[in-house]
Amino acid sequence: MRFMVIVKANKDSEAGVLPTEKELADMGKFNEELVKAGVMLAGEGLQSSSKGARVKFSKGKRTVIDGPFAETKELVAGFWLWQVRSKEEAIQWLKRAPFEDAEVEIRQVFEAADFGAALTPELRQQEERHRAQIAKKK
Repeated sequence: MRFMVIVKANKDSEAGVLPTEKELADMGKFNEELVKAGVMLAGEGLQSSSKGARVKFSKGKRTVIDGPFAETKELVAGFWLWQVRSKEEAIQWLKRAPFEDAEVEIRQVFEAADFGAALTPELRQQEERHRAQIAKKK
């Protein structure tokens, strides 16, 4: 099972306050544990929403909205992608993360089997081709 672990933004991350050397070292140590255990597939921090944009889709129209965005509690400051056996395992790993004041969300990633018959053999092959092309770029 794959899970996206979403680190929520806060006033400091939105203000562009960077982690201290100690915070970076602590997170590096935690990430190393995740990698050694075969859990971590990816993980990145994100720049503040002032450097981002949103694209709203409505009735065929696309509207671009430049950041910053007001609702900090709804913004993402970083993420991991983890491969674990269960949501409970993801929770146990997350409890070990070196956060002091943070809110982190865990969401399961859809797998091909979750889509049932709607994912036709042709669509499944297309998805597999995409994944193979992405893997070549690594």
